[in-house]
Amino acid sequence: MSEYCKSEKLAELEAVISAGYANMAGIVIVKDGRLVYENYFNGCTAENQIHIYSVTKSILSVLVGIAIDKGYIQSVEQKILDFFPDYRIKRGEKNIQKITIGHLLTMTAPYKYHFPPYRKYFTSDDWVTFSLDLLGGKAAGQKFRYAPLIGPDILSGIIVNATGQTVLDFAAEHLFEPLGIHVAGNIIFHSKEEQLAFSKVRDISGWVADSKGVNAGGWGLALSPADMAKIGRLYLDGGVWKGEQLVSEKWIKESTTEHSRWEKQNLPYGYLWWLGEDGESGFAAMGDGGNILYVNPGKGLVVASTAFLVKKPKDRIEFIKKYIEPVFAQGN
Repeated sequence: MSEYCKSEKLAELEAVISAGYANMAGIVIVKDGRLVYENYFNGCTAENQIHIYSVTKSILSVLVGIAIDKGYIQSVEQKILDFFPDYRIKRGEKNIQKITIGHLLTMTAPYKYHFPPYRKYFTSDDWVTFSLDLLGGKAAGQKFRYAPLIGPDILSGIIVNATGQTVLDFAAEHLFEPLGIHVAGNIIFHSKEEQLAFSKVRDISGWVADSKGVNAGGWGLALSPADMAKIGRLYLDGGVWKGEQLVSEKWIKESTTEHSRWEKQNLPYGYLWWLGEDGESGFAAMGDGGNILYVNPGKGLVVASTAFLVKKPKDRIEFIKKYIEPVFAQGN
């Protein structure tokens, strides 16, 4: 592709963003380890970290892998109650004893609620115990059931109890600091208004935690597109960053292999990563509003984009395939 054609494609890309993806905060594109495009919108700059919603889940998956690599956790087959010896199982509830870390990672853990009790969740002092109390009912490992908020916190509790560190401290030592990512500290809400404001702030550094200091597992982390792109590059490069193996290649392969499937949408799922339907589209961490970290190993491509919350945002995978890969995927 000539430079003229490429510049036309870039102009088209930016016009598309302006017209149809106006809630975008920033986007970073890396091809074969080289930054090839970076842009910011809505008053944001490269320094702005914002709430990335469920992209947090995939980063939690990285941390679980590191904890397994370092021997804090035996394997994904380990029972979750191994980490909560003081937890009292509710009377008549036996299936919770069968639930493993793998069930949480693949969204096949069973929950007893019909409609997620979000209000009670947000006002609870202990999100881990709140989630444990809702586990059980039908046998685990039978059906995909996406748990946006309630449930992933159990993995946070497992990391805390296995390592003796907070999730943020463990992440800072083994992932964020080696990658040059700064996350200032815990964010604890004291009112509904503070929580609502968090999702609108254009520059905030931190990770949401409950009043006990346990970081949210399924949401609540604020990062920039460049921060997310570093995690994408880490996975693209087999877990190696500047010569250091931060997470094993084995975990990367295992966590981005299909283990379950959301039948309703026919979407394959790994360990808290969404996978490409065609087997060639790599994998992605996706959050509300259009926050996304997309990694395509076959094309050597990483796309990281942050966005503000809107109702019914346009599909970012479609956006990447239609407007980004044709320009950048071939390395032109």
